[in-house]
Amino acid sequence: MSPQAAGLLQLTALIAALALACRPLGDHMAKVYSSDKHSRPEKWIYRAIGVNPAAEMRWPSYLRGVLAFSAASVLFLYLLQRIQGSMPGSLGFSSIDPDQAFNTAASFVANTNWQSYSGEQAMGHVVQTGGLAVQNFLSAAVGMAVAVALVRGFARSRTGELGNFWADLVRGTVRVLLPISVIGALVLVACGAIQNFSGIHQVGQFTGGTQEWNGGAVASQEAIKELGTNGGGYFNANSAHPFENPNPLSNLFEIFLILLIPFALTRTFGRMAGSLRQGYAILGAMAVIWIGFTALMMWTEFAHRGPAFEIAGGAMEGKETRFGIAGSSIFAVATTLTSTGAVNSFHSSYTGFGGGITLLGMQLGEIAPGGVGSGLYGMLIMAVIAVFIAGLMVGRTPEYLGKKIGTRQIKLAACYILVTPALVLGFTAVAVALPAPADSMTNSGAHGFSEILYAYTSGANNNGSAFAGLDADTPWFNTTIGIAILLGRFLPMVFVLALAGSLAEQRPVPETAGTLRTDKPLYAGLLVGTILIITGLTYFPALALGPLAEGLAS
Repeated sequence: MSPQAAGLLQLTALIAALALACRPLGDHMAKVYSSDKHSRPEKWIYRAIGVNPAAEMRWPSYLRGVLAFSAASVLFLYLLQRIQGSMPGSLGFSSIDPDQAFNTAASFVANTNWQSYSGEQAMGHVVQTGGLAVQNFLSAAVGMAVAVALVRGFARSRTGELGNFWADLVRGTVRVLLPISVIGALVLVACGAIQNFSGIHQVGQFTGGTQEWNGGAVASQEAIKELGTNGGGYFNANSAHPFENPNPLSNLFEIFLILLIPFALTRTFGRMAGSLRQGYAILGAMAVIWIGFTALMMWTEFAHRGPAFEIAGGAMEGKETRFGIAGSSIFAVATTLTSTGAVNSFHSSYTGFGGGITLLGMQLGEIAPGGVGSGLYGMLIMAVIAVFIAGLMVGRTPEYLGKKIGTRQIKLAACYILVTPALVLGFTAVAVALPAPADSMTNSGAHGFSEILYAYTSGANNNGSAFAGLDADTPWFNTTIGIAILLGRFLPMVFVLALAGSLAEQRPVPETAGTLRTDKPLYAGLLVGTILIITGLTYFPALALGPLAEGLAS
């Protein structure tokens, strides 16, 4: 079987697995977030934190809960890293420097998991398991809670209440993320991933000499890292490391975990909004973009010309031979079209156009299918924009799911889509202009520019992957990328929850003959076109200076 045919078979198997799993999981999540019942462990948690899970919140209260919890999480994780050297289980590693501790704390709390350190050479068992792995669960649960709040905004009427943040946070963690992660960890252990708390030990090398390796609770962290679209690797090589991702079967399973909840949430949206067809329309738009990007990535990596590429069967630089071009390309697209950031190959070594595809995937807003929660609410914001554009075309007040999209709603949606580009382009311009950040580049010209553009795109979009070749462990990059991460995560949430509150207060508008049918393929196509046009107009000049220039020159 040719590598191309094997890649097509992998993609087909992945689509089939997602199709089988998304319906029951989507229905389960709809029941979880719609239920008034709480399990006994959940009640214990509510008592411990002193909240009433039955108390409804308007959007300002819901937002205060999100921000307060996230701020406390950043502080806790920062302090845990700063005292690592004096804790048991540190494996002899010293405490993390202040700028790197800030960057890491902001990154993991914001579901970004940008890493400017080598995990196996910096973090002990307590920080890895008690700090980073815990935030993998909680940051994903926060994103899901905000997405559900927006769905309630569409589903409810004549009330500003969006549910209870603390109840949504706890239920999402206990009933969704934990059970699937346990199953996922067991599958990864069966595939060969390690799960232990061993110390540092010497390993012999084929060429002579020894190398130091430490173990860890890798399989359990790997499962939630992918399921929660987090991305932080236990080891520096991330999912290219055989302890994290042993073989092609585990590789395909990890891609499945990355995509599972974001795609399933479209069914949850349709179920909670009272129209499964609306969920299918959103799912269709996401699937078209994901499959299209995957096909483009496989084409550019397989078809790249040159003697070395022809001998290797394609652009194999930076890719694991265990996974090949197909397994690496599918993983790269999945991880950059979601807010995952896990990598099983080095995106900097992709062809110029291949690197551009990973960049563009993040710059879309990571909405196809996007991060856990953030992908759904990002896509619904774009759906509001698409309805507004359609309304302008026909001269009719736009409506979506029975709610009028007026001045307030479109201003909030516009603010949402402007935040991330402002952060990405602003920080990139400053970093390129100043001499100190530019000294961190190991490549000049278009590729060097792409390294910096990729770093801020990854941070502000809460992705976490990186172009190799940029020394990001400096006070400048640790601080500025950390700021971009926090603003890129929580500023958009302000606009999402404000939009949800304004929608929940409206009375439903009856459907008429002039109402745009947003559950039809025509609207899904309009939505895809809107996403591509807005992203293209925003980022094309920057892409032209980096990956497009590099790709055309190769």
